Amino acid sequence: MKLFVNDLTVMDFSYLCPERGMVGESWIVDIILDGGLNEESMVQDFGIVKKQLKKLIDEYVDHKLVVPADYSKATIAHDQTQGRIAVDFIFGNQQSIHLLCPPEAYAFVYDTSVNMNSVTAYLKDVIKTHLPENVQGIDILLRAEVIDSPYYHYTHGLKKHDGNCQRIAHGHRSKVIVLENGERSETYERYWAERWADIYIGTKEDLVSVADLTLQANISDESHFCFAYEASQGEFEMAIPKVVCEIIEYDSTVECLAQHMLDELQTMAPSTFLVRAFEGVGKGAMIGN
Repeated sequence: MKLFVNDLTVMDFSYLCPERGMVGESWIVDIILDGGLNEESMVQDFGIVKKQLKKLIDEYVDHKLVVPADYSKATIAHDQTQGRIAVDFIFGNQQSIHLLCPPEAYAFVYDTSVNMNSVTAYLKDVIKTHLPENVQGIDILLRAEVIDSPYYHYTHGLKKHDGNCQRIAHGHRSKVIVLENGERSETYERYWAERWADIYIGTKEDLVSVADLTLQANISDESHFCFAYEASQGEFEMAIPKVVCEIIEYDSTVECLAQHMLDELQTMAPSTFLVRAFEGVGKGAMIGN
């Protein structure tokens, strides 16, 4: 007997890509459990499946930075004195990303790249040890939201957040809807999709110089933006090339991002705008002038 649960959860995370660098992503999770019936004549109670498996997926991938540990230009080092993990990653045309964060900020996939197959294998290894005896197998089906309009991938960190959003490198795959004078504007939607393609959105008050970082990297303030802050889960540091980063004046919550978009649009045209900025799948903020 097979039991299926569609739309179990949405994983909002970022991953390191050898070609693209740091990529914000949102994947929808469907699952299928294969097993015999228990004493309640069920494979498993839907309430238990949704609660327990969603908790595991959220714990091991959601709001983390997923690192392909077998990629030849990824270096991972555990700092025993600070209890943090350093990651150095070379991508594209010899550009580099450097992080020093608590272990909870990462998920390490033992493959040369992060994709749906490698993340599925990682999750199956985690979940199979938590299945009841009558369940012999599990299929995990990952999929991206079907978006028929412009969208972007962004990564950020929210140091003031009490939960996992405080992690300095987690992200989303998000569509944006822009109305100009009451009509959809594909021009402005595409503008934001291109401007924020594979972007890191940093908050100005989190900027530091290279000299202020604890992490060790052969970089300069001319080539990289550096960020550092302390939150309830620990101390976070990151250096990322300036060309893949945008600095804003305030926190990078979706509410503030929608406001930022509106402010920028108002400098481009004397129009009435409505911005609907999404944060992953099916949620976001909207604002107009």
